[in-house]
Amino acid sequence: MSDATRRTIAFTLNGRRVTADVKTHETILEVLQRDFGLFGARESCGQGLCGCCTLLVDGTAVSGCLYLAAFAAGAELVTVEGLARGDELHPIQRAFVEKSGFQCGFCTPGFILMTAELLSRHPRPTNEEIRHYLSGNLCRCAAYPDIIEAVKRAAELQADRT
Repeated sequence: MSDATRRTIAFTLNGRRVTADVKTHETILEVLQRDFGLFGARESCGQGLCGCCTLLVDGTAVSGCLYLAAFAAGAELVTVEGLARGDELHPIQRAFVEKSGFQCGFCTPGFILMTAELLSRHPRPTNEEIRHYLSGNLCRCAAYPDIIEAVKRAAELQADRT
């Protein structure tokens, strides 16, 4: 393989500076799973339509199945695994547990990270804002009412922290 098809990138992953040797066509989702053993974000549709592979890049939610790993060079990435601090769940994670904002859990990491972006931009969202913002995430179990309640609870928990 020629040097033109590989590169080493450095980025911040869940608060830690890391490097990865990536092929120019690899997605960040592939690299996170292969090199770092992070499987919270999952590929489901492979087209950026379902939200299961959501992760945050410099605070913005992206579809990990479409985001080329090479573009992560110099960026700050956060996965669902990076929200918790040790054994202490992040308020958004706690809210999803408290309000049962999941059933099978396959889509939950994507919803949690979309909620993180939503609350960073709209700390007290309305139901309509929540529905609109999360419309790109699909839940095959149809746990949407509980997910909306979890997002509202997450907003409360985060407001209590400040």
